[in-house]
Amino acid sequence: MQAVKSPTQTLRLLTANIQAGSSTRRYSDYVTRSWSHALPAGQKRSSLDAIAQLASGRDIVGLQEADPGSLRSGFTNQTHYLAQRAGFNYWSHQPNRRMGGVASSANGLLSRLEPVEVQDHALPGRLGGRGVLLARFGDGDEGLTVAVAHLSLGVSSRLSQLDFISDLLSDHPNAVLMGDFNCTADRPEMQVLYRKTRLQPPGCLVHTFPSWGPDRAIDHILTSDTLKVLDTRAVPAAHSDHLAVEMEVEVPDHSLR
Repeated sequence: MQAVKSPTQTLRLLTANIQAGSSTRRYSDYVTRSWSHALPAGQKRSSLDAIAQLASGRDIVGLQEADPGSLRSGFTNQTHYLAQRAGFNYWSHQPNRRMGGVASSANGLLSRLEPVEVQDHALPGRLGGRGVLLARFGDGDEGLTVAVAHLSLGVSSRLSQLDFISDLLSDHPNAVLMGDFNCTADRPEMQVLYRKTRLQPPGCLVHTFPSWGPDRAIDHILTSDTLKVLDTRAVPAAHSDHLAVEMEVEVPDHSLR
């Protein structure tokens, strides 16, 4: 007797470190264009419009380094701006790091699906200013959970952060974790995710950094083994120093209801 396949929905996902709309096209720009990380001048608005165009074809988008409204962004909440420009009805942001009102950084989430709950959690680490934004869709334990994070550069801090995230997601069988991990998916500290949750290492290597000559896969969309990945690729996020990662994934229909 042939098994009946459970109905699924295809979701289009995107994760992007948008560098607050700043432009970095070579390593020397970190020095020669350092002013763009503190001042509203430059082409930030046009960069945001390009990112909005990219996001407009997706169902759920995770953002890192989105300015929540400081001097460098002209006091614009960039997550809100992108939601409006790209036509998303639902958006959330999690300010994490403030630098004297001159610059600020946040995780962001854009969604065409209405979340039933959104949580934000501060992440542990030697230095503060990192967090994970978590949204749940659908009812009950089988609902889809999407988490957006930006992890630390240091290995020990990153390990404690991944352990914290693993505890958050351990009871969520249908889960997605996306963001800037600042490490490859096969690093030893990443193993805690694969041990304590149903998240799987990515099936293909997608180089995202630096955007002008990517040779490091440090931005990821990880999915649990209950979800089927159809396609994954890296795409430009305007002039950010990271490429974005887009993915199409099949999720159980019941996880969204």
